[in-house]
Amino acid sequence: MKEIDSIKAINKVSFGQRLKAYKRSKLSFLLAVLVLLSAIITIGVLGYLIFYILIKGVPNLSPDLFSLTYTSENVSMVPAIINTLMMTVLALLIAVPLGIFSAIYMVEYAKKGNKLVGAISVTTETLAGIPSIVYGLFGMLFFVTYLHWKYSILAGAFTLSIMILPSIMRTTQEALLSVPDSYREGSYGLGAGKLRTVFRIVLPSAIPGILAGVILAIGRIVGETAALIFTAGTVPDIAKNLMSSGRTLAVHMYVLSGEGLHTDQAYATAVVLLVVVIIINGLSTLCIRDSYTDRQEIYEGLEERERNRYG
Repeated sequence: MKEIDSIKAINKVSFGQRLKAYKRSKLSFLLAVLVLLSAIITIGVLGYLIFYILIKGVPNLSPDLFSLTYTSENVSMVPAIINTLMMTVLALLIAVPLGIFSAIYMVEYAKKGNKLVGAISVTTETLAGIPSIVYGLFGMLFFVTYLHWKYSILAGAFTLSIMILPSIMRTTQEALLSVPDSYREGSYGLGAGKLRTVFRIVLPSAIPGILAGVILAIGRIVGETAALIFTAGTVPDIAKNLMSSGRTLAVHMYVLSGEGLHTDQAYATAVVLLVVVIIINGLSTLCIRDSYTDRQEIYEGLEERERNRYG
């Protein structure tokens, strides 16, 4: 073991060798400098934003902001947090099954060159580029006015589900396409049918990509304001049911900052919103790690079955 550790890596490039390579090629040196500057600027801007929010918001955090009941004195954010959780869960329950099953059909079942698949792909790309204010206007005209749902959690959730559906479909489609065809062929060779292959082999292998799309959708739901103001309203209380109006955390922060009377509390709300986003990213990372472990177990099980069958 010591002899192995003492062996120097022959493919390791030192800093001096990199400088010599950059001297020979000025274009490579310029690209390396641009990449380094871009990384520094990105990290610097992100760090500045987080630092600014923490400096402005942490001193203004108080127990009154976490009261269960909202008043004009404490401007509690707890009702907004509960409404945000309700909105997120409901929107995901609507959009995730539709997006995943639509992507499975387009990748696994539809024939290549199908005009319907092409039309759906163009439609999803178009919907992904529409501003959120347009979705809010549509939700207000259709769900709030035409269906008589009024300003409610249900109207906001359906509007958000339409907003996040294209991204979930697209990321799921790309995740399914990234699964090698050899996995499908191996499953068919072992006697599995189409449905079993899709749900036991292909779908578990694509879970990391699907989770990435769902995480992006959660981020858009949590940070959305324009569409929800037109559909869910700005009532600061906890929604009693799905047909009641209620503001989310992002809308709560927008309203406080817009009024100009509770700017300090708006910064405190921004801190809580930042913490929520960090927690979501942490949970997503854990889920992706677990999915990679499960996928490895599936591959090992397939290999063992194949060895037992032909060995």
